[in-house]
Amino acid sequence: MHEVDGVKLIENTWITLSDGCRLAARIWLPEDAGDNPVPAILEYIPYRKNDHKALRDAEVHGFFARNGYAGVRVDLRGSGDSDGVLPDEYLQQELEDGLEVIRWIAQQPWCSGKVGLFGLSWGGFNGLQLAALQPPELGAVISVCSSDDRYADDVHYMGGCLLTDNLSWASTMFGFNSCPPDPRVVGEDRWRDMWRERLEGSGLWIRNWLEHQRRDDYWKHASVCEDYSAIQVPVMAVSGWADGYSNTVFRLLEHLQVPRAGLVGPWGHKYPHMGGPGPTIDFLGECVRWWDHWLKGIDRGVDSDPMARLWLHDARSPLVPEITGEWVAEQCWPSPGIHYHEFGLARGRLVAGGERTDEAETLTIRSPLSVGLFAGKWCSYAETTDLPSDQRLEDGGALVFETDPLEQDFDLLGDTELELEIEADRPVAQVAARLSDVDPEDRATRVTFGIRNLTHRDGHEEPQPLEPGRRYRVRFRLNEVAQRFRRGHRIRLSVSSSYWPLAWPAPEPARLTLHLEGCCLHLPERRAGADTPVPRDLGEPRHAPTPGHTLLAPAHREWKTEHNLATNEVALNVINNDPVLQLHDNDLTFGREVHERYSYRSESYDTVRGEVVQTRHFRRDDWSVRTVTRTVLTSTPDTFRIRATLDAYEGDVRVYAQSWDESIPRDLI
Repeated sequence: MHEVDGVKLIENTWITLSDGCRLAARIWLPEDAGDNPVPAILEYIPYRKNDHKALRDAEVHGFFARNGYAGVRVDLRGSGDSDGVLPDEYLQQELEDGLEVIRWIAQQPWCSGKVGLFGLSWGGFNGLQLAALQPPELGAVISVCSSDDRYADDVHYMGGCLLTDNLSWASTMFGFNSCPPDPRVVGEDRWRDMWRERLEGSGLWIRNWLEHQRRDDYWKHASVCEDYSAIQVPVMAVSGWADGYSNTVFRLLEHLQVPRAGLVGPWGHKYPHMGGPGPTIDFLGECVRWWDHWLKGIDRGVDSDPMARLWLHDARSPLVPEITGEWVAEQCWPSPGIHYHEFGLARGRLVAGGERTDEAETLTIRSPLSVGLFAGKWCSYAETTDLPSDQRLEDGGALVFETDPLEQDFDLLGDTELELEIEADRPVAQVAARLSDVDPEDRATRVTFGIRNLTHRDGHEEPQPLEPGRRYRVRFRLNEVAQRFRRGHRIRLSVSSSYWPLAWPAPEPARLTLHLEGCCLHLPERRAGADTPVPRDLGEPRHAPTPGHTLLAPAHREWKTEHNLATNEVALNVINNDPVLQLHDNDLTFGREVHERYSYRSESYDTVRGEVVQTRHFRRDDWSVRTVTRTVLTSTPDTFRIRATLDAYEGDVRVYAQSWDESIPRDLI
């Protein structure tokens, strides 16, 4: 233990579980916690406290310690410096371990017996999941960028369609699981055996996920939407509009029966004080305010806060990185200030008032696979490079419906719903819908989108094939949104039969027919009234000092499309390299390089291909290790095929190699 600026840091301590497994923890304590015990804030994730998240952890948990809390960061079983193997996400073993960790923390002499759960993404997920198990020591939760429904609203599937983020995320964890513990922490005599156990035992997670293509018990496990009432402690739910998980905030506000608060801002998949692409806030100060109220009983006015604080985007352009808008607040959710407008679909037009077109009018579309190349990522990590581009680049392959220029501003807030009377000429087909803000110069900014596997038209548990030529009435929601359409702008709806590479295409190209008399768009308008709450200032970002480090190479992000006219191959190439850092405290140098490629040739669905290669490396003095993982996903009309390799090196010597070649039947996807 050492002390810096009034905070005591325990760099590593072991939490021994009932089965003998040791989890590695790093703890930040107020200097007087030994004499005056304090509540603890637990973040419980697999992202390596000793290197990958070391700087961020210190900024966050050091801030909590400076404000009267013990910050506790624990590596999951099988990750970082903890014992064991991590074979999948959110398993029962992980949750049972988490309950033991909470109990251990509450029993420490520096802890008051109260624990809060805190985390982004994985830590946000298991914060909700552990809360649903009702550990008596738990007092409150802050869940950032997480989901209550592991099938319908996570990185794997959307609307019953396979997301290519499923491949990207599986590859991320493939890389994490290949990394060794730190010899300086676990011991020179143990680290190789621990590393070997992980390399041999972590498995190929993408296979697990592709073996469950419908919403079965695998996905229902740890989906708190199965029983919202199981959560008995206050919850703050946080996300960003560029994040993949903003919908969760609104469902939690609607369905939880405990004190709750929602915050959605102009950010991607990041903590709001780190932010991007829009303005950041004093998020850690907001967290302390929440903890003070629920863990210490200090009246910080939390009870009088509006339930939802939301960033309302102003008119924006995909060509201009500046994000403008304002914070708005709603006293409750769903809000009585939201009024729905129905727009009918006519040839090329969105007609206000729900006016329907002539009974016999139909439109058909069979989109090229290029629709989606400029969609950006389902879940944005990189602030600008992975956001959607001007939607005019997509709309040539879609059916487009548009309002006249608006006569007054229109504030869109909530869930847009699309109702279609539709038929397809194939038994498996999908439909994608995009809503865009079109400015007077015709630049089109995507505001929200949704996709639906039409075999999942009646739900995700028992999909049914389509009968070609038969009409179906399908309703589905687009992602929640908050957007001001300015006077003179137009609202555009675009409908396509594919959205590659954001979503994996159907087994064969399908032609969709819309019967316009049965189609309409429902848009939620926010109308502020005299009793509408005014959000208070959320402040400027603060955090604890960043530990000493040296930047050896900056991050490198690219998002590039190419069309080789000689071979007729179209590809999206992504580079997402982290900075190479050297940490001064432990003299460790580490980095990560990621290359992704999504491609097809000659409009052939049989040539659709995704490939992700990750390299991770660590070095200290004469200790040097490197792992390289490669995952390739292809498909035929009947099967998905996964080919993967894992190579691990100590110095220049390859010490482990494994390959996989797996075929998994398609299940109406």
